[in-house]
Amino acid sequence: MDAEQGLPPGALPPGSVIGIVGGGQLGRMSAMAAARLGYRTHILTHEAEGPAAQVASGVTLGAHDDPAVLRRFADAVDVVTFEFENISADGLELLASLKPVRPDGAILRISQDRLAEKRFIEAAGVPVAPWHAVEDRAALDVAVGTLGLPFVLKTTRLGYDGKGQRVIRSPDELDAAFDALAPHPLVAEAFIDFACELSVMVARGLDGGAVAYDAVQNHHRDHILNLTLAPAPVTPGIAAEARALALRIAEALSLVGLLGVEMFVAADGRLLVNEIAPRPHNSGHWTMDACPVSQFEMHVRAVAGLPLPPAVRHSDAVMKNLVGPGEMALWPQIVATPGLLPHLYGKQEARPGRKMGHVNRLFPRGALPGAFGIAAALGPLAHDGSFSEA
Repeated sequence: MDAEQGLPPGALPPGSVIGIVGGGQLGRMSAMAAARLGYRTHILTHEAEGPAAQVASGVTLGAHDDPAVLRRFADAVDVVTFEFENISADGLELLASLKPVRPDGAILRISQDRLAEKRFIEAAGVPVAPWHAVEDRAALDVAVGTLGLPFVLKTTRLGYDGKGQRVIRSPDELDAAFDALAPHPLVAEAFIDFACELSVMVARGLDGGAVAYDAVQNHHRDHILNLTLAPAPVTPGIAAEARALALRIAEALSLVGLLGVEMFVAADGRLLVNEIAPRPHNSGHWTMDACPVSQFEMHVRAVAGLPLPPAVRHSDAVMKNLVGPGEMALWPQIVATPGLLPHLYGKQEARPGRKMGHVNRLFPRGALPGAFGIAAALGPLAHDGSFSEA
């Protein structure tokens, strides 16, 4: 039978090669999802034994801003996507001249720059926390008058997991923070009294159709995501609004691919979008076991031009990150505990703060327990005060 018969226009037939820029765990899990759909994957990475390279059909070793490397990579694939944002937007433009790139490089440029990101989100009619651009030292004094203290001063590029930012509580801290954070410009963000952090994963296909997973609640420890609760224990109205805002942003971006949207629920109930990530997201890992179609399969489907099924869940879930040497030392107990569904990323060195894998724990739909019940269900992983916020 002709594998292409009946596929939507522009869809890739089975056996096609999806190129993934980046060799980390998100690329790994995307490659595994692609294989289930009959696709091969080819990774562009500098790590020959990195997480994604271990499971891909092919690997191009080299830098993502090297034109010769990019051309070799493009020759080996049918479509290009990426698994993290800290890559060369110029390199992605070169790839787009050779093969389709999804999501589009223009979306990457927006998500790479916090100022561009905030301006775009506001232009789409989506609320964000008050902010002020800090082009120079004088603008930092203006930010104090505009936002008040405390506020968070952040780099506009390359920050993640709490890196590239400082909380400013006193005018005495301004000079040191301005000098320490680079490159400039910076962005000052109002310190929000928020009730919780939510995120929503949304996918949008070639035909413009879009689906959004349920809003989830995130708990952090040391500025790194620790737990995700699915669904978020918020009112139905807030949950529906969170999904609607994520879908609005995806539509405004003309997204083809997957998008993670992080937002705060302010103490007064307002939703304020914090940032976007045009790729699979740590807070979407719960979908691997709690949904018929995971975020990674949805990503592959969108990039390959396949139809997008409903983003539904059959179970409630808790996702727990496995970080650094301490939690990896618990591996024997984790795999021996019924109900814990582990996913390891194939990383060799368990450095402090490094995400080595995650565990999902499922519950009947509508039966997500409270903090004590979750702690009991996590077994050996409940030792750490998992609900503490950094």
